[in-house]
Amino acid sequence: MDALIEAHQLRKVFGDITAVDSITLRVKRGEVLGFLGPNGAGKSTTMKMITGFLEPDSGRAVICGHDVQDEPKLAKGKLGYVPEGAPSYSEMTPRSFLSFIAEIRGFRGPEIDKRISTAAERTGLEPVLDQTIETLSKGYKRRVGVAQAILHDPPVLVMDEPTDGLDPNQKHHVRELIKTMAADKAIIISTHILEEVEAVCSRAVVINRGAIVADGTAEDLLHRIRHHGAVSVRVPSDRSDAAIRLLKDAQLVAGVETLAKANGHSHIRALPREGILDAAKVAALLRSEAIPIDELYVERGRLDEVFRQITTSDDQKRDKNREGAADA
Repeated sequence: MDALIEAHQLRKVFGDITAVDSITLRVKRGEVLGFLGPNGAGKSTTMKMITGFLEPDSGRAVICGHDVQDEPKLAKGKLGYVPEGAPSYSEMTPRSFLSFIAEIRGFRGPEIDKRISTAAERTGLEPVLDQTIETLSKGYKRRVGVAQAILHDPPVLVMDEPTDGLDPNQKHHVRELIKTMAADKAIIISTHILEEVEAVCSRAVVINRGAIVADGTAEDLLHRIRHHGAVSVRVPSDRSDAAIRLLKDAQLVAGVETLAKANGHSHIRALPREGILDAAKVAALLRSEAIPIDELYVERGRLDEVFRQITTSDDQKRDKNREGAADA
């Protein structure tokens, strides 16, 4: 089987609002897909349709070859789902809640205890297994949600904000857990935490206003930034004009920008013609004219810059199209 998770032209409308507009995606075994988007972009709605908890107006979702609407029991048997907020019964303990879920999943006798023990160990729940859920911190409640999702060791995991409410150590623990499970599963993580995508995801999809606006690896997305691969250099201000002239004349540089001047120094950015600019060549060029270098590094860019660029430009494009249609 090529893809374990498939969404084909999923669409959902609430009144006058199109929450999800013809989304298509595939996730293979071994892939961890980061599902990104601004608040209200349609992430949670898409996740609910993929997992069969919300019926699409059109399109279909398939888990391990089973249509989630036509074969819900078979599809959900292959699926572990951590919904937003990970609801659970507050008066129960994690142990009794996980036992309840295990019975629903069809486990009986000693196998239930074995499953609970494994899930609790993997999620770090052992210290609070017999404490009522209502007394747990938000982080531990979130881990109860993750534990119930992996209890039956499913080949597919769909996780809506899995590290929401966790402290840095807990986030690291959950991310490491996702990495260890990734080899033999297909995983979708809906998140607004961009560092999470870089930390655990092999691929990222950006959704805006219910439609996919970008799909690729984190590195692919970073290449969309204009200054990805540029070289930033800090030189004494009295030599900055000479440095700028020298860099502009160089064949390897597409352009030069002055970013800042402060405390007798100038921060200059040299933009590559293509790919990543060779920092060693930039340094050698400046030194050939005895221009002191206080700092020099290659800019990689940040995913938050990509995110803003993609979603903002998409919003502007849609607004312009609407204005054009209104004028027609």
